Amino acid sequence: YLRIVGLEIHAQISSNSKLFSGSQVQFAAPPNSLVSFFDASLPGTLPVLNRRCVEAAVMTGLALNCSINKKSLFDRKHYFYADLPAGYQITQQRVPIAVNGSLSYSLCIDNKMSQMVTKTVRIKQIQLEQDSGKSLHDDTRCQTLVDLNRAGVGLMEVVMEPDMCCGEEAAAAVRELQLILQTLGSSQAVMAEGQLRVDANVSVHHPGEPYGVRTEVKNINSIRFLAKAVDYEIQRQIEELENGGTILNETRAFDSKLGCTVPMRDKEGKQDYRFMPEPNLPPLILYDTKSLPANMNHQQVINIDWIQERLPDLPSVKREKLVEQYGILPEHSFTLLNEDGLAEFFESVVKQTQMKPKKVIGWILNDLLSYLKQHSLTVKESPVSSILLADLLNLLEKKEISSTAAKRVLAELWKGEGKTPLEIVKEQKLELLQDQKELEQICQAVIDGQENEVIMMVLGTFCTVSPVAAAVAPQLLPTLLFCWAVAAAQMLPCGG
Repeated sequence: YLRIVGLEIHAQISSNSKLFSGSQVQFAAPPNSLVSFFDASLPGTLPVLNRRCVEAAVMTGLALNCSINKKSLFDRKHYFYADLPAGYQITQQRVPIAVNGSLSYSLCIDNKMSQMVTKTVRIKQIQLEQDSGKSLHDDTRCQTLVDLNRAGVGLMEVVMEPDMCCGEEAAAAVRELQLILQTLGSSQAVMAEGQLRVDANVSVHHPGEPYGVRTEVKNINSIRFLAKAVDYEIQRQIEELENGGTILNETRAFDSKLGCTVPMRDKEGKQDYRFMPEPNLPPLILYDTKSLPANMNHQQVINIDWIQERLPDLPSVKREKLVEQYGILPEHSFTLLNEDGLAEFFESVVKQTQMKPKKVIGWILNDLLSYLKQHSLTVKESPVSSILLADLLNLLEKKEISSTAAKRVLAELWKGEGKTPLEIVKEQKLELLQDQKELEQICQAVIDGQENEVIMMVLGTFCTVSPVAAAVAPQLLPTLLFCWAVAAAQMLPCGG
């Protein structure tokens, strides 16, 4: 079977106010505390387009290699639901703001970070639209409560062509899109707060046959759940067809606890949304440098070229720069960018330490990141700042402490007691011995104090090498004792 996966992604625009009203946008505000007359659809209220939302959509379209339509239109999409007070949603069905783009993403081969392949998914369109309110179901009282705080919040719907074939590809594409949106600042794209929601369209068919009947898995709010939902739905459809069944054109939901998709409603009877032009909004006109009228007030128009010139480096460019500038492995650059703020943390440490970037990356990914994940903390919440880690690595690079001691210091820094690495090293006497005479005195003290034990340990270790070694061991005993003592003393911290 050939597996076909397409995605529709709703990204909440990062804006202080809603798409068509001045109501504030705030997560977890008290219910119905951020609702204007327009959001509640009171008679006589009119929409006023939010400039910031338009700029965010243009910026996102440019970053995804889309063509920006200089003239786009708004439409009404009619359907009845309790949390949609107007009975319709304002969207862009006929002529969206951006079309015909592409998104490149990378994924591992056989879960090996060292083997990665780059793929591309086509972007059909990006459209501006309103979000709906939120229905809160109270099963205990058998009632549904409606919160309109989210009603009218600006969304970008990114429609991807069915170019993917598995959950891993879908998850990688959404993760790359999430990074792009966060880099641009057009959306915070925090899935846990509903700022990025994914609908997955899945179908299977035999080679040479038309596409199969597709099902839509709605409102997936986790990248990990997206991968599981797509893979489960593919396998479910294949098993259904092999058992002689048929696939229904239906909407399904992913149950994360059961790890499966469950039916929501069928789509066999195609719903008539009765699309019509939005009569209260004129066409949205955008300009570039060539088409901008000379006498036009620049504050009242949106210049596509102006936005293009101010686009930041996208994640793919950042990864290339990290690899080129610091000589790290490509797979390490992916890890740095996948964790919010980790790349900036790494670069800050590199600037403040004498240690080579290739060694710094090991401490960042193997030690710091494991601490953060173990305690469920973000990079910004880390009690170990880039300055403290750089100071610690400087001590290690100057050979003032051993790597074992450095890990002990890092564990102490993690407690967040306000001590510097040097203070911890001195308190716990973790410095490496640099004085040769002092080292010899410690070696001699070890031999004198534990002579019998030392002799038995050295002979036992040495004589297990070979019979020849056992024969010559008595003659080499003084040298062996001193060498062993030196090695032992060097492993001890100062004063050990």
